[in-house]
Parts: sequence; C-alpha cells; structure tokens
Amino acid sequence: MKHLQVAVGIIRNTDRQIFLAQRAASSYMAYKWEFPGGKIEQDETAEQALKRELMEETGIDVTSAKAIGLADHSYEDLRVTLHFFLVEGWNGAPYGREGQPQRWVGQQDLVADEFPPANHELIGRLVAGEF
Repeated sequence: MKHLQVAVGIIRNTDRQIFLAQRAASSYMAYKWEFPGGKIEQDETAEQALKRELMEETGIDVTSAKAIGLADHSYEDLRVTLHFFLVEGWNGAPYGREGQPQRWVGQQDLVADEFPPANHELIGRLVAGEF
C-alpha cells in the first residue's frame, strides 16, 4: 500500500477564520474541502514542504507555523500521514492559485463531514477550541 507523508497548513486569520480549498473534480475525494498542503518530498522536512506547498497552492509566504499534531489514516488503497501546522503568520493574501474554489470559514463553523476522513479528529479539536 502506498504511504504518503503530507504537510497540511491550517491558515488562520486574526478573526479566527480558516482558509479552505476545494479538491478538484479529478482528484481523490473530489469536491471535499481541505486545508492546503501537499506531499513531503524525499529530502524535505515537514515544515519545508508546508512552506513550499502553501506558496504553490495559495501564493503566501509562511512566516509563522506551529506543529499541532499528526493524523495517520488508511484508505482502501492508500495510507496517509498528515503533519498539521497552525499557520498564523504569512505575507501575501491566500487564494486558489490552481483555480480551485476557496473560502474562509469560522473555526467553530467547520463541518468534519465536508473533509476527507483523515481530517475529522483535528477538525473536532479545532471546533472545540483546543488551538
């Protein structure tokens, strides 16, 4: 089974809103909402991958990111380990650089069922105000 290591950014503004992007129609778990991020390359740390991926996907330059946990999840044909970072400092304004729909959502208004299952536990913790 393929195992992916993924860096994930919880981009949160001063109003405690979180930036979300929607997965493409052609992607695994199409149309689900997600926190931006992507695969950690062989010679990268999780934080290096986070910064690279957020620049590629959202156009921001991350200046402050704090590791807030991991999620390990197995799907039918894929295992993913998500490395979550709370991103509260950046330069630029995040947007969907790849043309994907995006939105800001209040942290307490996140709905776990709108996301891939690997994110559900973290979303519960965000809604509960743990971070």
